[in-house]
Amino acid sequence: MKNKSVVVTGTSKGIGKYITEQLLSLGYFVYGCSRSNIDINHKNYFHFQINITSEREVVEMFKSIRNDSNPPLYGMINNAGIASMNHCMLMPAQTVKNIFEVNFNGTFICSREASKIMKKYKAGRIINFSTIAVPMSLGGESVYAASKAAVETFSKSFAKEVSSFGITVNTIGPNPIKTDLIKNVKNEKLENIIQQQTIKRFGTFEDVMNVINFYLDKNSSMITGQKIYLGGL
Repeated sequence: MKNKSVVVTGTSKGIGKYITEQLLSLGYFVYGCSRSNIDINHKNYFHFQINITSEREVVEMFKSIRNDSNPPLYGMINNAGIASMNHCMLMPAQTVKNIFEVNFNGTFICSREASKIMKKYKAGRIINFSTIAVPMSLGGESVYAASKAAVETFSKSFAKEVSSFGITVNTIGPNPIKTDLIKNVKNEKLENIIQQQTIKRFGTFEDVMNVINFYLDKNSSMITGQKIYLGGL
C-alpha cells in the first residue's frame, strides 16, 4: 500500500497503536494523532500531538496532510475514545459533555475533514469505532453507549452523503478487549458480558484489525453504512 495514506486517532497506546503498527507493516503511510507524544519510530509515520475535540487543531492537522507530498489520503480510522462506567444518577453533566466531545464530536470533525481530501481522489474508507454496549444496553454505560450510538447513526447517514465520491463509511463495535478503557470495570461484570456473547471470550487487537483490513480493502467498495460487532450478539 505504498501509494496510500491513513489517519489513525488515539495512536499513543492500545488498539490505536496496534492498528498503526500493523498498517505500517502493510506498507501504508500513517498519520497518527493523540494528546500525548508517541514512541513509534518509522519512516512512514508522522505524529500530530493534538486534541481531537479542538476543531481548530484538527483542521490544521488536515491542512498539513493536504499540503504534504506523501501518498493520497485513503483511510480515516476514528479510534480515539473515552468512557466513564458509572450510574447516571452519579454522573456529572461535565463528564457527559466530555464523553460526547471525544467520542462523537471528534469522530465527526475528523470524518468531515478527511472526506474533503478523499473527495479529490474519488476514493476513501472512513472507519468509526462503536461498541457492543450499544446493542446490549449495558447498565452503567448508558452515556458511553449513547455517544457511540450517535456515532453509528452519523456513520450511516454520512455514508449516503459521501458515496458519490467513492468514500465508504462503516463502524466496528468491539466486545471487551483488555485495554485501559476497561481496566476499572469489575471482572464479574466483564464475565457477564462475555457470557452473553455467541463467542464467549475477550476480543483481541487481531480481531479488530481483521475488520479494519476488510473495510480498507479495495474490494470493499460496496460495503458502506454498515456495522460489525465482535463476539456475536
